[in-house]
Amino acid sequence: MKLKNLRKKIRRLEKRLKEGPKKLAKLKQKLEAAEAGRAMKGKRKSPAQTAGAKKLGAVKKAKRKLNLSPERRAQLAEAMKARWAAKRAAEASTTTSTGQDSAQQPTAQLPENKPDGA
Repeated sequence: MKLKNLRKKIRRLEKRLKEGPKKLAKLKQKLEAAEAGRAMKGKRKSPAQTAGAKKLGAVKKAKRKLNLSPERRAQLAEAMKARWAAKRAAEASTTTSTGQDSAQQPTAQLPENKPDGA
């Protein structure tokens, strides 16, 4: 390594070491100021308010919007309709097998595919 480059590296390193304690002291002061500010904020609020705020934040959860293509949305809609139809059929079979007269309570069959697409 050339002497000039070595001197330059040493100079840079010394400069960094001199600036290090200054930066560290400045960051420590900022930290202390932030902690003092947080402590003052905490003193202003009552414990009941902070507990209520935490509970409200925990209960509310942001609902994610699914980015579905129209084809996938239609596919999922068909799967859900089939699942609901199977559930209705299972409920109908359990109600008729429990001894109720099926002639008195006819089950209405809902159409699978509605013309409006809903």
